Amino acid sequence: MPSEECFVYITLPGQTEPVTAGRYQLDINRQGVAVGQFVYGLSYIERKDRVEFDPVELKLQIPPFRTTKLRGNFGALRDSSPDAWGRKLIETRLGNPSPTEIQYLLNSPDDRAGALGFGLSVQPPAPVRTFNKTLDLARLIALADQIVAAEKDPKAPAPAGSDAEQAEALMRAGTSMGGARPKATVEDEGALWLAKFPHREDRWNNPRVEHAMLTLAHECGISCAESRMTTVGDKDVVLVRRFDRHKAEKGYFRSRMASALTLLDADDTPDTVNKHQKWSYLLLADEIRRAASGSQAKDLPELFRRVCFNALISNTDDHPRNHAILAKEHAWSLSPAYDLTPNPMIALERRDLAMAFGNWGRYANRANLLSQCERFLLSKEEATAIVDGMTSTIEAAWYRVCRHAGVSERDCELIRGAFVYEGFGYDLNDPTIATDDVDELPTMRPS
Repeated sequence: MPSEECFVYITLPGQTEPVTAGRYQLDINRQGVAVGQFVYGLSYIERKDRVEFDPVELKLQIPPFRTTKLRGNFGALRDSSPDAWGRKLIETRLGNPSPTEIQYLLNSPDDRAGALGFGLSVQPPAPVRTFNKTLDLARLIALADQIVAAEKDPKAPAPAGSDAEQAEALMRAGTSMGGARPKATVEDEGALWLAKFPHREDRWNNPRVEHAMLTLAHECGISCAESRMTTVGDKDVVLVRRFDRHKAEKGYFRSRMASALTLLDADDTPDTVNKHQKWSYLLLADEIRRAASGSQAKDLPELFRRVCFNALISNTDDHPRNHAILAKEHAWSLSPAYDLTPNPMIALERRDLAMAFGNWGRYANRANLLSQCERFLLSKEEATAIVDGMTSTIEAAWYRVCRHAGVSERDCELIRGAFVYEGFGYDLNDPTIATDDVDELPTMRPS
């Protein structure tokens, strides 16, 4: 008897309604190990318009897939799971601090990333959630205004209902949610947007700074998600347009999405031994060659630009969940950039990115960027022009862009040290420069 199971739906390219694609089962064996099994439905396999869930693991085949990795989960299903904030909401709502992966999937809203859905019925759609759901932006703003008014005036009526509970959770973002960053999908101007709220423990105005970094990345020639600022109650909120959804006459077209974590067959849980072993831009470039061969000539130089940008703004949170590939139709390609955040640090000599990318591992340094540029289909001359041009742009523009985005003078001073830090320009071939503790360079996989 299975411990748990659910049906998996997918919204196919050009469609807005989901179809049943398969079944996911999660068991615990006698050794206490979680074992996941996924099988595509025969009726789905026989469809002429069928598509694979991801280009790495869940290829279209009739025999079932089994895994003990990821606590019995598959990468494509994990990518559809809620993030830290969504998990905290589900745990709070269920009164359970450790739901199973299937419980997370079944209790998450249907505005999850990608094209998959989950439910207990053979036929979709999944049940409509009464919490953690998509709200109209105007509705969210109105609820937040009422919450703020009730705080200032005890006689003012406080809003009630599940929508109000969701709005209040976003406004409070208290310590009960830990470090999870409050966010929600909202609908506005015929599109879906990810609304990202400030957290009470933020050192600066994170929404405005993130909006500024996306703007700065665009000025550096990087393809990135569209963003804009709004105010919800008394909070500054950045809206980041969902690039995996496109408005149709009835509903939304959905793009399949696979994170770099899935492409690299990697993990990111705290208890995973050597979890960073596969965290590499070089290996990611190899996987993009495989999965997105039709767009690699554009995608790999674009990936190089993003590594360069991350190094120049000290974005040390560039982990594999913050990179992805998309498939609007059948072909996969690199998604727009997202989650770009500066991290000013005390260290001036060396700062490391989350993923390795050169002969000196993760060292955010000009020479390291250029050391393996050919893996990104760039000559030394082309890569040098990109690095030097982006360095000049960021040095000249970061302050102007931040101020124009509404970042305060105080916050600009707090993040100033993130941009083009001293160690970025060190000559790593100079014997006086310490380059110990270098990560082992990942071996190039055969094409």
